[in-house]
Amino acid sequence: MGFFHFLKTQLSRSLQLNLSAISNYVNAFISSSIVDCKVRLLSSLASILGFRKLCFLEPAKCSPVSTQSFESNVDKKQENAVSAYEKVIEKPKHKKTNRQPKEWRCIDNCCWIIGYLCTTWWLLLFLCNFAPAILPGLKVPEPPGVRLKRENLTAHHPVVLVPGIVTGGLELWEGRPCSEGLFRKRLWGGSFAEIFKRPLCWLEHLSLDNETGLDPPGIRVRAVTGLVAADYFAPGYFVWAILIENLAKIGYEQKNMYMASYDWRLSFQNTEIRDQSLSRLKRKIELLYVTNGYKKVVVVPHSMGVIYFLHFLKWVEAPPPVGGGGGPNWCAKHIKTIMNVSPAFLGVPKAVANILSAEGKDVAFIRAMAPGLLDSETFGFQTLQHVMRVFRTWDSVVSLLPKGGETIWGDLNRSPEEKNVCHSAKTQYLQSSSKENNGNDTGPQRTSVVKQLAKYGRLVAFGKAASELPSSQLSFIDPKEFVHESASISSTSCDELLTEYDEISRESIKRVAENEAYTARTLIDLLRFVAPKMMQRTEAHFSHGLAEDLEDPKHSHHKYWSNPLETMLPDAPDIEIYCSYGVGIPTERSYVYKMSPSDRCKSIPLQIDSSADGSDNGCLSGGVYFVDGDESVPVMSAGFMCAKGWRGKTRFNPSGIATYVREYQHKPPASLLEGRGTESGAHVDILGNLALIEDVLRVAAGASGTELGGDRIYSGIMEMSERINIRL
Repeated sequence: MGFFHFLKTQLSRSLQLNLSAISNYVNAFISSSIVDCKVRLLSSLASILGFRKLCFLEPAKCSPVSTQSFESNVDKKQENAVSAYEKVIEKPKHKKTNRQPKEWRCIDNCCWIIGYLCTTWWLLLFLCNFAPAILPGLKVPEPPGVRLKRENLTAHHPVVLVPGIVTGGLELWEGRPCSEGLFRKRLWGGSFAEIFKRPLCWLEHLSLDNETGLDPPGIRVRAVTGLVAADYFAPGYFVWAILIENLAKIGYEQKNMYMASYDWRLSFQNTEIRDQSLSRLKRKIELLYVTNGYKKVVVVPHSMGVIYFLHFLKWVEAPPPVGGGGGPNWCAKHIKTIMNVSPAFLGVPKAVANILSAEGKDVAFIRAMAPGLLDSETFGFQTLQHVMRVFRTWDSVVSLLPKGGETIWGDLNRSPEEKNVCHSAKTQYLQSSSKENNGNDTGPQRTSVVKQLAKYGRLVAFGKAASELPSSQLSFIDPKEFVHESASISSTSCDELLTEYDEISRESIKRVAENEAYTARTLIDLLRFVAPKMMQRTEAHFSHGLAEDLEDPKHSHHKYWSNPLETMLPDAPDIEIYCSYGVGIPTERSYVYKMSPSDRCKSIPLQIDSSADGSDNGCLSGGVYFVDGDESVPVMSAGFMCAKGWRGKTRFNPSGIATYVREYQHKPPASLLEGRGTESGAHVDILGNLALIEDVLRVAAGASGTELGGDRIYSGIMEMSERINIRL
């Protein structure tokens, strides 16, 4: 509102100045003779208003005295004034015609684009700050913390926040000479300024050792600590900030709230070996428990932080030196609730595309629109090759590979989501109303008729036809043969190896495409072939199977602890577990690949076929098959364990811990003024969803799952779970 007051003041002042000037000229016009009156009127109006053409003014009637000689003098003075004015007006035209047109350069285009972007940004910033909140559609909803404080809700249970992959900040403690001046500066999170200043140096310091998965020699990058570690990912891009602010409204602060930051690049067990992150988390929970009146802790993990904390649950009760030595009753004593937000319990197909070609739907689109932008050898970008080289040193990426094999993700002919019909212009499924129940109802009934069921079990298919044909018409090669052939056939002529693809011959890569489709079972063998060093290193830390016998002593190994299908929940029947996630957003489920047209060295030979588009159920777009989810994690991965795997007493949940499915229907912001939205179901944006924030605050204040209303289901998670034939 201050801006509008300033604008009004300036307009009033300008109007007063103009009225004053006009008044002065009118007085001079009245007091002068008729000759001076006309001449002065013409010249003054021309100089003040700058009209390009002088409008005809009828003679004013002044004194009654008039003679012929006097009128002739008047005519001469008029002609002189008009001719002088026309000369003044014509001079700019003469100069304009002689001016040479300015040559338009590439730098001019860049400057104009930057100018438009800056102008748009400042305009949006102005609208967000100065537009009246009382206008329709612009009123900001009341924060849940403010409303619940009026209801006398106060902080009760201590709260621990566990961030996921890439959302936590990383800072430099030791580096190479190229990192001069960056000591304890953020390399990940914050402004990301070093990407533009020294990109190769930045990538080098974010990489881990390809053999050990730990620090390279001479480099130490560590997780930022405290609430600032993951409150904002970048300036203006919140992660946990809004939830933290609302928790503060009802009385939370650092004495009863903790951000369990860790180096998300490492394998989970290596965070303990190198940084003692698990030990610090154990001691912090024990401290919060004691200093807050022996109240149990509410834990809120997000994304990959969900399976990181699942690993912690097994580690903390396991005996040393591998475990934390807390004993079999530690979890029951210290933990009240685990509210998993956007959980990736069973993995995400997106991790497959990241390992194969450093792609996802967005990168594939950019690569199709501008093929030379991301991997151009001419300009020396080779962005995807550098990104792949860094990604493949991060063990945590492998933790997100699909778990459970074909039983969970489907085979060549079927999948749990096979009846899914995507959001599209031609086919849509109608969302049913919210179901407030205990999980006994099934999901929404589809009203569309699907001509052909999508074969989502083919996580990677080479060619659109291979993703649709009956399995009897596909050609198969045992992927295990690839591993044996790569060592003898591979050779390289590259002076510098950017990725492991440079060590594999083109003929061997072609054999990969000859096996036309890969499921969750055969995909692991494919990854062992194209990324042998990564898989050999990480398979000592992670497992992606489905346990037949959880009592088998081998499952006491730490590599099984982050897989909910190969480990048991702790013996703590009073704990409550929530699966809280967004639905209603197309989410990547499987991919159509092709061989890259480039045969040159240092190129990535596989890429998503962005030309593959259209299908009977409307789920194929740009080489990617989509299902319902939160844009990153499919519904099945996020909700299955709470909907079926842990529901009641099962072999995965022997003590019968209560589980709840809480879904949040995605509603995009109505305008740019709403930012990322207050009802978003997107993977990260959901942390700003007011309904989710209210649920977290109520549970932290002491509410149970029953008091929240039990399950809230919008998707077909119950239908999908019933199609998964798993022994419970």
